[in-house]
Amino acid sequence: MSRIVIEHLARVEGHGGITVELEGDTVGSVRFDVFEAARLLEPLVRGKYYQEVAPILSRICAICSVAHSLTSLKATENAFQVRVSPQTESLRELLYLGESIESHALHLFLLAIPDYLNYPSAIALAADNPGAVALGLRLKKLGNLIQETIGGRAIHPVNAVPGGFGKAPTVDQLIELRSAVARGMADAEAAIDVMASLPEADFCHSHTIYAALRSPSLDSYYAGDEVMVVSNGDRAMVRAADYRTLTNERAVAHSTAKHSTFRGEPFMVGSLARLTVNPQRLAGRLAAAMKRLKLQLPADNPMDNNNAQALELIADVERALTIVEELLGTGVKDERPVPIHPRAATGTAITEAPRGLLIHSYTYDAEGRITSADVITPTALNAASMEMHFRRAVEQCADRDEAVIGKRLQMIARDRKSTRLNSSHLGI
Repeated sequence: MSRIVIEHLARVEGHGGITVELEGDTVGSVRFDVFEAARLLEPLVRGKYYQEVAPILSRICAICSVAHSLTSLKATENAFQVRVSPQTESLRELLYLGESIESHALHLFLLAIPDYLNYPSAIALAADNPGAVALGLRLKKLGNLIQETIGGRAIHPVNAVPGGFGKAPTVDQLIELRSAVARGMADAEAAIDVMASLPEADFCHSHTIYAALRSPSLDSYYAGDEVMVVSNGDRAMVRAADYRTLTNERAVAHSTAKHSTFRGEPFMVGSLARLTVNPQRLAGRLAAAMKRLKLQLPADNPMDNNNAQALELIADVERALTIVEELLGTGVKDERPVPIHPRAATGTAITEAPRGLLIHSYTYDAEGRITSADVITPTALNAASMEMHFRRAVEQCADRDEAVIGKRLQMIARDRKSTRLNSSHLGI
């Protein structure tokens, strides 16, 4: 028996590795080893008042702090039957778009593209191709600007509060933001050119089940309370309140990240899943860009998730510009947050973090203090399917060269995971 061991996955946030055991040409065990310690944030919020929960749980991930903060607020408001204003809905969606733009730009240009071009890092890539790295950094800066303008700061937003926002953006801020987002459209289009020029990552093919939020407008990361699961043309719907039928989390011996399955099968979440579930989004600029990337849906290559992120960059910038123009057109009201009246209840929220479905579910007592919390991250939903794709990549590699296999496995890992490796609540 021989083993291929990747002791440390570089260019991801968190600590993990990959282990493959081979018996001749037969692939034995394939493990996605996540050995980062559990942070136990769910027990930490037990007994906390509802206003304290989102600021704490946004610390699960700095890159996707907006996703955790807004999903937390949505779950709390669901429990207390709070309905926020249309302006708050628009501002939250815009804030979410800022995070997606930042995260996708960071992932594609600083983490993924160096792999395609055989560079060890974005710094090395910048020495030979400074334009590509500068393009990614400009898009990341745009995402940061949106988050800072709407959320109060670029990381761990402080302006989003239960019932609304602490302060609405000013007209001058929105005018400045509109100009920046309008300029960002050219950069988003240029990102498609960069992705289309890369060598094909055609080393893993597998039937894959996809799961994503079915949003009312089809292009929302925040709105909606149903998940659609797509497999071989079959579609199943899962309501937010029934999320455990989707997740089915179980602990595995080799990882501190739990594995999730739907009806006993692993599934994939993220950009590729979102486009598969909501193909109506692929019109206009996205349809043209999809053709340039030669992407076909449903895809059987998990590496197409990178192309899907590039498509979402165009959609996100375009949608952000639309929201800003709508806010300027209707006028931004200096409205106060909706009053909160705590009650004993459970609230569940599902949104789309940059890496895929994110679930927060809380139970409150009559005073508005949490008695139990459940947070399920995209990693916990993706881990089982990542191991499946690792196995397929090894099985489909005619060359048993350790360096070739190791690079392909790391590319799959970075394609799917550039944020927190562990689930927030493991070991409880």
